This record gives sequence, structure tokens and C-alpha cells, in this order.
Amino acid sequence: MSTSPHFLELLADSPERLDKLLSAPLEDLSRNRIKSLILEGAVKIDGVVCTDPSRMVTGTHLAEILIPAPVDDSPVAQHIPLDIYFEDNHVIVVNKPVGMAVHPAPGSPHGTLVNALLAHCGDSLSGIGGVKRPGIVHRIDKETSGLLVVAKNDAAHQHLSGLFFHHDIHRRYLALCLGLPSTKPNLAYPGAEGGLTIEAPIGRHPKDRIRQAIIDDGKEAVTHLDVRKVWRNERGYAVASLVACMLETGRTHQIRVHMQAVGCPLLGDKLYGPPPALVRHVGGGISPMLPPIQRQALHASELGFRHPETDEFMTFEAPLPKDMQEALAVLDQLTP
Repeated sequence: MSTSPHFLELLADSPERLDKLLSAPLEDLSRNRIKSLILEGAVKIDGVVCTDPSRMVTGTHLAEILIPAPVDDSPVAQHIPLDIYFEDNHVIVVNKPVGMAVHPAPGSPHGTLVNALLAHCGDSLSGIGGVKRPGIVHRIDKETSGLLVVAKNDAAHQHLSGLFFHHDIHRRYLALCLGLPSTKPNLAYPGAEGGLTIEAPIGRHPKDRIRQAIIDDGKEAVTHLDVRKVWRNERGYAVASLVACMLETGRTHQIRVHMQAVGCPLLGDKLYGPPPALVRHVGGGISPMLPPIQRQALHASELGFRHPETDEFMTFEAPLPKDMQEALAVLDQLTP
């Protein structure tokens, strides 16, 4: 639905771009929004539709702009089943399934954890995250499964946010990766209690805004690895590993980026995963066919934190989802 037309008198003493000329009187709209309106045919100059934002305008003209009425994009309650591990008046711990986004975003307005929480909790969610992210203290990727804690009031939200900020949250993931992680100069080294520690700063990829990457001026990122199981082919090469990953920091795509950096990308990872040729020939030997999995093989299996009211340290553990269990079973059958 559109509002009534807005009429503006434009005056340009010297040639000026149309989108720039409109930005002064339409100060509530961004330059990009104005450009979009022009491209959509919502702007007339002296009664004639103009679809060229870069059109140079000189002199006095009458502009007519149709600005669509704002759309309420607040998330709506949807009765979606939740796998609840704990709930009281302060927090709720849920096991998020694969394929569910944590909160609405362009392209995913419905079917998210927030939609489900609104139906389950009503108004009993923290408002600190804003209208679009009520109760949300932390996130995991849409195609990653596992445990999250949600705040049901502002005091709980502030408490949990402080724990995350000071790295006082226990978070362990299980990842199914290609090959076997090992030490790597200036990147991965033996951990203090065994295992492996990856320490490498992460930031937005310089050429691909969807991806993250290890960059010198990125934010500190530390992941501790503990190999739980290794599958080897008939020549003894490591085909795949089940690795427990404990986060010391929580950067976007941290585990996926770090595992790719040490040459052990997660199976099924469409963004950072191994190319098909590498999957077929692992470690210089012919590998068995690795199990097909339709998303990054990553599961937030353990979560621990101090309760905001009682100060009790609470821990939760969620078993591997069906698709990862099936992948492990395939590996057990195919490797000697």
C-alpha cells in the first residue's frame, strides 16, 4: 500500500544528480532508498516518470514521489515445537534443529527460533536485543544444530551477556571434518591439556563479504580441539575425524574458518568445505566414499553457564542429531 504522493520543489543552480538532490528534502530516507525509489518508477519530474538516479538536474522542477507505507516486519509468534532442555522464569535452554535460523532476517522472516519463542514465551523475553531479537544472547548458524540459552528478562540478558564477554561460558561443539587436525606453524599448537589449540584472528573476507577469513587485523579467535575418533583408509591415512571444539572466543564462523585453515574443513560445509576432488583422494591414498551430509557437520553439543539468579553453574549436553549419527555410521562401515 502506498501513501499519498509527496510533492517537492527542486532547485539546482548547477547540474546535480537527481538522487543527491532529493536526499536533502527527504532526509529520513537513505541515499540508497531514494535510488531504489527512482529505479522502481516512484519518482516523477514535472509529471514524467524518471528512472535514472544519475540524471543531472538544473533549474527549478516539481518532483512527485510515491513512498510506500512502512511495513511492520516485527517477528510474529508461530507454534513451532521446541526441544527444551531447561526453563524457569529467567532463562530457557533449547536444542536448535538443523535448518532453523535463530532470528528473522531478509529471506527468512518465518520459521525461526524467535518465532517459536514468541509463541512459547509470549511477552516473557528480554527486550534488550530489540523487537527482532527478543531474548537472543548468542547465535549459531542456521545449518548448525545444538544448544542455546535465551534470556527471559533484561537482568538475565545482562548477566549472560557479561559471561559471554568475559569468556565465562562453556561451549563445546562436535565437528566431523576431513582428515586429522595437526600442528601448523603460527596457527595451531599443542594445547596445555593435550589436544590442539588454534589461535588466529578472524575478520570479514577481503573479497567475499559472505565469508570470514584469517586476517592480520581481525579479532582474536581461539579454538581448542580434542580429537574423539579417527577413521583411516586401508593405507593408514586419516580419512575423517570427529573433533570436539571448545570456543574460547565466539567469532562468526569461527570453527569453520579455523578448521579450514588447518586443512581439515567440515564435511558438508558449502562455504568453507573441501572440494570434491579432495574428498575423493585423502592423504595421498584412495579414501572410501565419505558420507553425504547436506550441511556443515557441526553440532553445539555442550553448554554451561552460571544461572543469573542462583549463581549455580548449570551444564547441558545434547546428543548428535540424526544426520551426523548416520554419517558416523557410514564411516564405521566403510573404513577397515
